[in-house]
Amino acid sequence: MDFIRKLWPLPFKIRKGDIGSFLIQLIIFLLLTVLFGWLISLFVGMEIIGPVIALLSGLLSLYTLVGVILCILRFFAII
Repeated sequence: MDFIRKLWPLPFKIRKGDIGSFLIQLIIFLLLTVLFGWLISLFVGMEIIGPVIALLSGLLSLYTLVGVILCILRFFAII
């Protein structure tokens, strides 16, 4: 569990049943995804670094998905 806390520290700030902290953490994850997605879309068309940027985009999407799942699990006190 310590490994997960190091990679995704934001979901562990949520307290059980506290809708305010839950929404704030979800908004942070979604805003970061939108911001970085927009930045990545600017560079993905370049021939040299396009594939690397596309790979980073996939990793960012995976990181966000796991973060949102952890937020939901933490909100319902499953973890």
